[in-house]
Amino acid sequence: MIRLTGNSVAQRGTTAGQRRISSPRLIGRIRELDLLVSTLAKPPAAVVLEGEAGAGKTRLIAEVRARPELAALRFVLGSSRRIREPFPLGPVIDAVRGLGTELAEVRLSPLAGALRPLLPELAEALPPAPEPLDDPAAERHRVFRALAEVLGSVGPVVLVLEDLHWADEQTLDFASYLLGDLPAQLSVLLTFRSEEAAPGVRALTARLPASTRHAPVVLAPLDAGQTGALAAAILGLARVSEEFADYLCKRASGLPFAIEELLALLQANGQLVRRNGGWARRELDELNVPPGVRDQVLERVAHLSDEARAVVEAVAVLHTSVPMSVVVATCRIPAARALSGLEEALESGLLAEHGELVGFRHVLAAQAVEEALPGPRRQQLHGRAAAALGGLDPVPLGQRAHHLRHARLLDQWVRAAEQAADQAAALRHEAEAVRLLEDVVRHGPLSTQERARLAVKLGWAALEMVRTHEVVDLLWEVLNENGAPAVQGELRFLLASALNVAGEDPSVQRTLFATAIEQLPDRPDLRVRATVAVGLLTTSIGTVTRGRDWLYRALELLAEVRDPMVDVFVLGKVGMGLVTLGDPRWRQVLDRIDAATGSSPQSLAEVNAYFSIGTQCCYFGHHEVGQRLLTTALAGAVGYGSRRLELLTRSALVLLHYLRGTWDALTDGIDALLDALSDYPLGRIEAELALGGLAIGHGHLDDAQHRLASARQLAEDLGLVESLAFPASGLARIALARGDVDAALIATQRCLTVLTGKEAWAAAAPVLPAATEALVAAGRLTDADVLLIDYEHRLSELDVSIAPAVLRHARGLLEAAAGDALRAARHLVEAARHYERLPYPYQAAQAREQAALALLGAGDHEAGAAELSAALDTYQRLGATWDHARAIGAARQRGLSLPGRRRTGRPSYGNELSPREREVAELAAAGRTNKEIAGELFLSVYTVEQHITSVLRKLHIRSRAAIASRLS
Repeated sequence: MIRLTGNSVAQRGTTAGQRRISSPRLIGRIRELDLLVSTLAKPPAAVVLEGEAGAGKTRLIAEVRARPELAALRFVLGSSRRIREPFPLGPVIDAVRGLGTELAEVRLSPLAGALRPLLPELAEALPPAPEPLDDPAAERHRVFRALAEVLGSVGPVVLVLEDLHWADEQTLDFASYLLGDLPAQLSVLLTFRSEEAAPGVRALTARLPASTRHAPVVLAPLDAGQTGALAAAILGLARVSEEFADYLCKRASGLPFAIEELLALLQANGQLVRRNGGWARRELDELNVPPGVRDQVLERVAHLSDEARAVVEAVAVLHTSVPMSVVVATCRIPAARALSGLEEALESGLLAEHGELVGFRHVLAAQAVEEALPGPRRQQLHGRAAAALGGLDPVPLGQRAHHLRHARLLDQWVRAAEQAADQAAALRHEAEAVRLLEDVVRHGPLSTQERARLAVKLGWAALEMVRTHEVVDLLWEVLNENGAPAVQGELRFLLASALNVAGEDPSVQRTLFATAIEQLPDRPDLRVRATVAVGLLTTSIGTVTRGRDWLYRALELLAEVRDPMVDVFVLGKVGMGLVTLGDPRWRQVLDRIDAATGSSPQSLAEVNAYFSIGTQCCYFGHHEVGQRLLTTALAGAVGYGSRRLELLTRSALVLLHYLRGTWDALTDGIDALLDALSDYPLGRIEAELALGGLAIGHGHLDDAQHRLASARQLAEDLGLVESLAFPASGLARIALARGDVDAALIATQRCLTVLTGKEAWAAAAPVLPAATEALVAAGRLTDADVLLIDYEHRLSELDVSIAPAVLRHARGLLEAAAGDALRAARHLVEAARHYERLPYPYQAAQAREQAALALLGAGDHEAGAAELSAALDTYQRLGATWDHARAIGAARQRGLSLPGRRRTGRPSYGNELSPREREVAELAAAGRTNKEIAGELFLSVYTVEQHITSVLRKLHIRSRAAIASRLS
């Protein structure tokens, strides 16, 4: 017999069989409560509250709201739901709705009128709705700004967003936007389940401004002592025995909800009886208690009356809180009996009222009840739920579609799901549209024609996703069913596009795009997009000449297109291809884009054009143009809320930072970027190349070899000709450093063989120095000379900014091997100057180091020392420790007296602005806010604030308004 000892129990008007199942006081969470209160008391603040299901997050929030220190704060709450509606931002809209008529008492700008369509019941308190915008992404951004203004306008407010593990993408995007610049009187409290939260949820508070107080709170399971205290509080005792506390803790896994439910079950079964002023548990070992709470909940349901059970079953199937009228209509009993049962269910504690809505107190309990229902009864309840929800205004389309499907009313489900998907797509909620449409196309009772029509909708929605693997097989399946040619053509176009995003076989993509062109005679917009895609893919898997023909054909087809956004999008892809080919006409194409956009993209299609050309510019030495285009593209991608395009642009900027020598920027947020791109290797390639190069500079050769070899393989598989020279050069450097000449030859010749076969002379240019150095190390000077003569001719008429540098660099290496040290030094110094003009300082420093060795070998110690000193300065500024140590060693071997490396890590600039500080200062001088600068440079707002402070100090000014004049 296990004893539960203590004083007599205060009955509080209840019998033992009806005893409460929640504790009258908070147990085991006092530290967390104090932290939440102290943080929220001083806005702006951001608090994250995480814990597994049943850990007590909702109870803790209730305790926070009851604290007298926070009496002056207004709490507004919104919760995400497992069954989503196609409406994005649902939890946020619910929370703002809680402000009610208070909005009428504050002055709101016209911007707040953008919320009228989302909050019709508050229309009288909001300004008139502004004119709709043509671009959905811009419209969403305006809604974000309006929500932020409203939440910050009504005095001290705490926005509570619960269950973000179920949140839609736009809710998460808004949370990220809001947290980047919280209004002065607003605090945010976010909750989610630890085991179900995606990385994007966890990353919401990763980069908060310095002005925002932050407190992450993780609710761990209760230990045995805390479990005993909770049980004692629930049972009205001073304490329970350690043995009983241990039992509860193990059986309930330390989760407060499970502990409460287990005690309620034991109490309802009469297995807890009073004895000598305490309680005893009888026949403990005969009770089969599972690790979770399912059996406990079902036991409690079994003790309810028939009416209450019917209500509980209906609410379990509904699964989310709904109006009482929906609960009554869903029940399988008359309304009067249902209302009586509802009252009993509420009193039992299984259900709870949430304003005017009714739902389960815990989601786990709802799942337990629904899963235990016999199939026919569950199916019938889903049908009644669908009918009841259909009577609401507006109809919750997502919920209704869910219930129709599980009611096996499949024809109605198809129609409802399509309506919900259309609504989601119109609101730029593509993830939800894809989920709904994929389910229907896979499992709906559809004719071939209907299935193809819905598959087209699915394909368009999927193109905005980072991952498209899930729908590729489905699009293939529908395509093979042979529908109308026009629909087949559009499906082929969409399938090829999805394969491109997924990084699948480029030859398959090209075939699909080429066939789509023939099947789309009446769709010039799709034909021109397919044509430019064929051109780019032909360059990847065929030859440059054939690819160029397709790109020129796409330019001709643009005359048939009347959509300016399609026009700019295609120009971006054509320009990207022409940069890769070294075709000078890419600059004319860019001029057309600048003229059409006013050098400021106004849609995601235009942002994509800036990204496309900007990324290619990185590989061919057009670094200044690339910087302008990618910086603009990042601002646009962030502003319009395109997560996929933002990640791609950030990856390209990482490579550009490496090339331009702003290595101190490479570590800012790189881990978060790589995590976000973990399932998207095509988007990672630029970042991986940069990190591979950086690893060489730091002497981490094994890491560099792994990254560069992986990137090379991916580039070969996908036909990314522009990405082949960089890893080949790096792998050759590593091999030569290790004395493995054969490996260096293999790396460079493998690259040249592929690119020569494609006639991709421009793409091969960056590998020429490494290829020459490998041939020289192998004693093949004649082969090196033939290679350079060939490329000097082929690159002479191409627009490749890096070409003069690499040709001089390679020629200098060859002259040095041939014994003409002075001529070699002239070539190498000239190469360094070309690199510096790009700028490409790391490569410039290597050329100067090699020039120094040639000069020293010729006996010109003064000039050699000067070049070596310049190389050392650059290595030190970059933090290229491996190169710096090598150059210092070379100097000492030759008896030169040069200063050793003064420090490790990032360089010190004294009273001069660092490259990153200058970058921040220039953006601030152009009028960018800290948040905008952070977005463009992939920094936290806090880091930007630190840079601004340093800029003001170094420039001896007090206001950022004076930065522009001081820089000039």
